[in-house]
Amino acid sequence: MVIIKSKMKLIALFVLGMSVGSLVVHLSITKFSGMGLEQYSSMDGLRHDFDSVLGPQQSRNKKLWGDVKSLESLQPYANPRINYPAPNENNNGFIYAKVFGGFEKIRSSICDLVTISRLLNATLVIPEIQESLRSKGVSYKFKSFSYLYDEEQFIASLTSDVIIVKSLPENLKEARKRNEFPILKPKSSASPNYYIQEILPKLKKDKVIGLILTDGGGLQSILPPSMSELQRLRCRVSFHALQFRSEIQILGRRMVGRLRAWGQPFLAYHPGLLRDTLAYHGCAELFQDVHTELIQYRRAQMIKQGIVNEKLSIESHLRRENGSCPLMPEEVGLLLRAMGYPPKTIIYLAGSETFGGQRALIPLRGMFSNLVDSTSLCSKKELSDLVGPETSLPEDLYHPPPSKSEKQLKEEWNKAGPRPRPLPPPPDRPIYRHEKEGWYGWITETGKEPNPSAMNLRMQAHRLLWDALDYIISVEADTFFPGFHNDGSRWPDFASLVMGQRLYESPSSRTYRPDREVVAKLFNITRENMYHPKHNWTLSVKDHLNKSLGEDGLIMQSLFSKPVSFLSHPFPECSCRTLSVKVPDQLKGNDGRILFGGEDECPTWMRRSQEAGSLEATGGRNNDSDLAEYESDTTELPESDDDGSKSSTALPFDRDDEWDPND
Repeated sequence: MVIIKSKMKLIALFVLGMSVGSLVVHLSITKFSGMGLEQYSSMDGLRHDFDSVLGPQQSRNKKLWGDVKSLESLQPYANPRINYPAPNENNNGFIYAKVFGGFEKIRSSICDLVTISRLLNATLVIPEIQESLRSKGVSYKFKSFSYLYDEEQFIASLTSDVIIVKSLPENLKEARKRNEFPILKPKSSASPNYYIQEILPKLKKDKVIGLILTDGGGLQSILPPSMSELQRLRCRVSFHALQFRSEIQILGRRMVGRLRAWGQPFLAYHPGLLRDTLAYHGCAELFQDVHTELIQYRRAQMIKQGIVNEKLSIESHLRRENGSCPLMPEEVGLLLRAMGYPPKTIIYLAGSETFGGQRALIPLRGMFSNLVDSTSLCSKKELSDLVGPETSLPEDLYHPPPSKSEKQLKEEWNKAGPRPRPLPPPPDRPIYRHEKEGWYGWITETGKEPNPSAMNLRMQAHRLLWDALDYIISVEADTFFPGFHNDGSRWPDFASLVMGQRLYESPSSRTYRPDREVVAKLFNITRENMYHPKHNWTLSVKDHLNKSLGEDGLIMQSLFSKPVSFLSHPFPECSCRTLSVKVPDQLKGNDGRILFGGEDECPTWMRRSQEAGSLEATGGRNNDSDLAEYESDTTELPESDDDGSKSSTALPFDRDDEWDPND
């Protein structure tokens, strides 16, 4: 018995020793792991994640990333073509303006204001951007215009076109405060004759007029051929004079550099999912739950304001089929897969607002895990430095209704009517605080949207900065894909402005211009097998999107986008063509307007510099060798057999390679 007890003690001591040893080992591992975590850098970790996902650096596949050969002869050329007199200080007076709206409306309106000032021979006062006034809670370092753009660059770049001053003379400032000058609100489709016949006499009489622009412009997009110089002035304003302030440019270039540092081309995608746009076109049923209610509420407001002249409830799916609704992120992902973009493709998500949030992006992120945005590429400090020092604002906290006193409850009971009374209903489920917070919390309680708080106004101003960063990256991207452009409204849109600047600066860069009506028909064909389409469907998608890169896409832009915003298609007024290739025949529309072709011949100095640049770039090598294809990275979609069954081909998507930019 004694021997058994001694053996049990030895076993217990052995187990205890093993436990202590195991604990020491685990503590050591934790210590060394903690040391490693303390030295972790977010950007280094991000780069490490990308390296593991992307694998070794690959060459550019020219079928997916190469330039459009048919457009390589086009060059940006917005210089005046005729004798262009400089502005005179002894002009007709001053024009000051207030500009309302978001990023795209602001940019388009400023270009129109400069053009109107040139047309009326007037001095332009730096426009006041209403979204970035000091009263909106922005940093004290900036005034309204300088919050987004470089004032000095704007004034200096246009000295040969328009005289621009920062403010009215002191005596005129006082008169403006007394409302002594006429204030006009022109439509975005106002004609040059309207300004010459209606506004010019007022300007000559009062020497100062005020303009209020709310629709993203103040001058019609299509001007007579005799006013081509005014169209070129629009190009000089948008593509040369309107430069973002230096802090925005520096951070934007830094973000582009971080995307390029991974050694892969990247694609920029703008969903175009904006609440106002969705409400205008009646696309509420593409969403669910509270998002549908929010869109319908905004549409009802537009109907009351006379912006929309249709009934409130319409069939959203019919609107989608005629191209009036945006392509959903899931559909864009399927189109990119059909084109052959591999699941490891880097996609930059542009746009400060994506209605539906991350929930709408889940299918796209499932197909392309390397989906990044400004918050993925920038630290919080970089973004806060861009905003500048701001005063603290009270938080938007939910305040529950005041509880009723016992006296009030008794009074309600006495006024409740004759007895006997039914038992009171059971108490409602308590509404918790987290259910009330958020920009949509009001819709669960009342049918009226509350006025924006001070924090809401500040966030709207911040969106201008985020849109500016996205604009820089979208213009510089190797490929751009719009989710919603040519939407048929009278407002300029972000994607169309990006496409216009890309067409001006680098016409041959890959910019897809999908026809949403055609795309909707294609999806209707394979609605039951969207993730396993037939081979013929894939070929149809490739044919349509490849054609949209060239002449067909430009003709569509000229027909549908240019009448709304000239800056979305500054062609052919702001371009020239080298004679190194065959000059295409002009194509005119029913109204006699040139839809394709008709560019001037580039000047001799431009052709010589282009030839020298081409020789330096090629270095005597064959052009085909510069863009070696990596066919192994091209994704072929799994197809469906004719009987509807799926083929045995596995999806070329390794879940182990997923990368979350929020990590």
